[in-house]
Amino acid sequence: MKIFATGALYRKGLPRKPASAMKQLTEEAVQGYLQRKVDLRHRMVSTTVAEVQKTIQRLTAEISKKDSRFQAISSSGVHHENLKVLAPSHFLITVPLVGLTGYKDRQVRHWRYYTVNGAKLLSPVRDPEEPQQWLEVEQFSKSLPQWHEADVNIQGDLVPARVLAVLRDLVEKSIQTCSLTDKVSIVEGYSSAVHVAVETPDFQVEVELVPSVEIPTCWPQKCEWPRCIKRWPCQEKVGCVKSFGFDLWAYSNYHWQKSFTRAEHVLMQGLDEDGGCRMTCFRVMRQMKEDVWCAGSKPVLTSFHLQMVLFWTCEKYPRCKDWHCFRKAFLRVVQKLHKCVSQHFLKHYFLKDTNLLKYANTNDLDAVAGKLAIFLENPALPQD
Repeated sequence: MKIFATGALYRKGLPRKPASAMKQLTEEAVQGYLQRKVDLRHRMVSTTVAEVQKTIQRLTAEISKKDSRFQAISSSGVHHENLKVLAPSHFLITVPLVGLTGYKDRQVRHWRYYTVNGAKLLSPVRDPEEPQQWLEVEQFSKSLPQWHEADVNIQGDLVPARVLAVLRDLVEKSIQTCSLTDKVSIVEGYSSAVHVAVETPDFQVEVELVPSVEIPTCWPQKCEWPRCIKRWPCQEKVGCVKSFGFDLWAYSNYHWQKSFTRAEHVLMQGLDEDGGCRMTCFRVMRQMKEDVWCAGSKPVLTSFHLQMVLFWTCEKYPRCKDWHCFRKAFLRVVQKLHKCVSQHFLKHYFLKDTNLLKYANTNDLDAVAGKLAIFLENPALPQD
C-alpha cells in the first residue's frame, strides 16, 4: 500500500538536509533565496538561451535555404514563443512550418491503413487520443505544392514521422554546411522530435527541435476552455488567450500534438497585476524542483508541469487576498503539486481529458512525491 498524504513510507531512507542547512519560509529567507538562487538561475539560463539561440538560428537559417517549408527561428531571448526551457540544460525549440494557411477542423472520420513508410496495413492505425489529432493537407485553404509531395504526405495526410525525417536529414546536412560539427551533434535514440546536443561555454544543452504548424486566431473546437465561468482568468483575459490560437507539433509517428505555447505565455503575463505573489511562487517552486525535489538534466517534471499546476491553483484561488501572503500561497501550490505527483495525474489546463503524467516513470514520480511530503511536513528553503 502506498501512502502519499504524509510521506511516511518515503521518509525512511531519504536523505534529509540538516536543520542548519534549511531556513523557514520567512520573508527574509524568501528574499535571500530569490537573490541567491533564483536570480542567479535566471541570469545563467538567459546566457545559455542566447548561446543556444545563436547556434540554432544559424542552423535553421541554413535549413530554410535548403527547404523553404521550414522557417528559420529568430533570437528573442528567454521568453521567445518558439522556445521552452524545460530544464537549465534541456530546451525545446519549435521550427515553424511555412506554406500552410487557412486551417479548419476536420469533422469527417475515416480509417488509415498505412505505415509511416507507406506500406499497406490490414487493420487501421489507432485513432489519436487527446492532445493529438490527424492533419490533412486539405484542412488548409492554401498550401504549398511541396506539402503534397510523398516525402511528407501519405494519402493526403501530413505524417509527422516523415516531416521529422526530412528535418533530421536537413539538420545533419546543415551542421556540415555551417561548420558546426564542433558545436552541434545529433542525439540518437529518439523518434519524437529531432534531438541535438549544443555545446555552450559552460555546459552541453540538449535541444529538441519540433516542427510546428502555427494556427493563430483559431481555437480548437474540442478544447472546451474555460469549462464554466470562472473568476480567474477574467473574461477579457480568456478572449485574449484564445485569440492567439494554438499549434500542432510533429511529435509522434502519425498524430500531431496540440500545443498552446502562446496562450500559456499570455496567461503568465500580468499574473500579479493585483500585487500578488503568483510569479514568486512559481519561480521558487521551479528552483526547489531543480535543486531538491527533482534534480537532473532530464527530470520527470519540467517547468511546463509546474506551469500547469500554477494555472490550476490560480483558478481555484482567484482572489487577490489569496496571493498576498507568500507562505500560504506557496504551500497551496506545493500541496497541489504533491497531490498531482502522488496520484500520477496532472490535467492539462486547456485539455481536461489529458493526463500529462500518463507516460511518466512512476518510480521517479513516487520519489518526487516523497521529497514533497517531507518539505510539506517542515517547509523550509535550503540556505546553500
